[in-house]
Amino acid sequence: MTAVFAPDSSKNLKTGLIFLAVAIGMLGLGYAAVPLYRLFCQVTGFGGTTQVASESDAALAEQFALSGATKPISIRFDANIAPGVPWYFEPEQRTQSAQIGQRQLAIYVARNNSDQPVTGTATFNVEPEQAGAYFNKIQCFCFTEQTLEPGAEVRMPVLYYVDPAALDDPNMDGVEQVTLSYTFHKAPEQEAAKP
Repeated sequence: MTAVFAPDSSKNLKTGLIFLAVAIGMLGLGYAAVPLYRLFCQVTGFGGTTQVASESDAALAEQFALSGATKPISIRFDANIAPGVPWYFEPEQRTQSAQIGQRQLAIYVARNNSDQPVTGTATFNVEPEQAGAYFNKIQCFCFTEQTLEPGAEVRMPVLYYVDPAALDDPNMDGVEQVTLSYTFHKAPEQEAAKP
């Protein structure tokens, strides 16, 4: 009788191990999904994710802008604060007219209205989404955490340009204004330290 059930037992064990491997693989993909999605968005500009540019990239784009084969575009700046962040946060200027390919400087102002130091991180996106692939930031306060002491106020720069390649993309036809939006959240370690 043992010989009759041995093949089925072996099949059940094999099937169980396959399902366990699939479950572990799916769990691993679940954990890897966020960083992989973030990487995908950064590379493609998907979902309005902006690009990070070097000074040399910016210099090449600026040479193109100086050639005169470009056009102006309006950049609108948006500022938001997540619930629980006791900050004032606004752009100094709501809109700028920028030549595609030319470096521009925008300034945001943040002030900690609490009696405790607060560390924040900024998330960002660009609308319309297709503009994310062409919106390049050279320097940005969003690259690092920002800690503001009680009552402290800072001016935070964003040095950016719109890539001239946007002029050749049919998806960018008719786009006359790009919105750069930031939302400040408490830094994860500060959020975890809440009582």
